[in-house]
Amino acid sequence: MMMVVLALAVWVGAWWLNVRLARNDAPAARWVVPCLFGATIVIMWELVVRGLEVSPVILPPPTAIAARFAVSLDTLWIDFVQTVVKGALTGYVMGCVAGVLVAIAIDRSPFLTRGLLPVGNFVAALPIIGIAPIMVMWFGFDWQSKAAVVVVMVFFPMLVNTVAGLRATDAMQRDLMRTYAAGYWKTLLKLRLPAAMPFVFNGLKICTTLALIGAIVAEFFGSPIKGMGFRISTSVGQLALDLVWAEIVVAAIVGSGFYGGVALLEKAVTFWHPSQRGRA
Repeated sequence: MMMVVLALAVWVGAWWLNVRLARNDAPAARWVVPCLFGATIVIMWELVVRGLEVSPVILPPPTAIAARFAVSLDTLWIDFVQTVVKGALTGYVMGCVAGVLVAIAIDRSPFLTRGLLPVGNFVAALPIIGIAPIMVMWFGFDWQSKAAVVVVMVFFPMLVNTVAGLRATDAMQRDLMRTYAAGYWKTLLKLRLPAAMPFVFNGLKICTTLALIGAIVAEFFGSPIKGMGFRISTSVGQLALDLVWAEIVVAAIVGSGFYGGVALLEKAVTFWHPSQRGRA
């Protein structure tokens, strides 16, 4: 019980400190507040689990997860390469590139606009648990089937965002390009694609999380003896919840880093956009 009281005291103290730091506009405060909040959650988790003597099978403490993480680095690295590098990243690149190219084709063709976009909305609504077994049957149990699932998951969000971005320019801007005798492709490269970049990067950021989720979940439906999804499913059966949480930590770190990398690239490419100029 003492641990629970201590956890509540930690929460109240951290809340008081965070409220005051959040009022500070200094750049350092923007990093300190989320780090302090996350550290508070981890400390409370440790204290509550140990204070209430929660079984490790239900919820292991963070120290146990960290210990398992440290002794399982080789296994975690193999799973990371299999799931993230081969499955998620490969499917992400293929799906996003295909989405942009098909969006340009749709922009050129009213037939595709009326015919493909409704089909895309239908396919985007399909659940991953319905797509993954089919892809495993088509492409086998290795990473190729996981990459195929990721392609399906990221293609249509990327397509819809790019199509919306290509339509973001107004009639006056397009008329100005015509007065300069610019054809479709020059207008596309000089005006419409640059104007579409905020929409494109919005799709890229959405697809970072979809790609990782798709690759991990797809491994539940067939995988070689490696991969994050495979490890999670087998470790749950073995009641090795500390290893499950270690895999979740890896996924969280990779997902955050993936999203952050795309956000930094967006800031570098769309520095001219008001949404970026308004950020300190």
